[in-house]
Amino acid sequence: MGDRLLAIDTATIACSVALFEDDVLFASDYAEIGRGHAEKLIPAIAQLPDHGKADRILVNCGPGSFTGVRIGISAAKALALAWGAEIHGYSCLALVAAQALKQLETPRPVCVAMLAGHGEYFLQNFSSEGEPLAPFASLTPEQAAIEVKSDIIAGSAATELAKIVGDIDHFPILPNASQIALVASDMKKMSSKPVYGRKPDAQPAKAF
Repeated sequence: MGDRLLAIDTATIACSVALFEDDVLFASDYAEIGRGHAEKLIPAIAQLPDHGKADRILVNCGPGSFTGVRIGISAAKALALAWGAEIHGYSCLALVAAQALKQLETPRPVCVAMLAGHGEYFLQNFSSEGEPLAPFASLTPEQAAIEVKSDIIAGSAATELAKIVGDIDHFPILPNASQIALVASDMKKMSSKPVYGRKPDAQPAKAF
């Protein structure tokens, strides 16, 4: 058995896992489930060859769903501890940008817009090489339309934002763990900590 990598992605309505051996995709599972990531994730990993056991683990750290991000990272950390595996994270937006670039005949800058809840979008602009041009931000649709620096929008909010911006290409893409090889190596070394992008909806009760 060669060097194996398990990729886990639960930051959006999609739930996906992928097992690579010597950087070649070995097996994967992808489903757009909306909710129920906690119930779907472990069985999906268990159905991979050798129950997904790997030397390295990559997990989507967000920004994305609070619950989804927590589930993915918690599972990744538990498996890394059990297997003695190395663990790192990656950005949800970087993977979506890479998937969008793969669909283009000629590389062009891409703006990624993902649904962020409460009517906002997580937005980040990327170069034609998939490198972030600035930090991501959580913006209202009107603010996001001003910040689009490309003639292509990709992501779960792409269709909505394209209607506001006007005549612009758009790709309604969700992150897929099987495509993680598209992301540059230096962008897959994040600490395995959640990147929520927004404050949680529920706040701790104040002491009186």
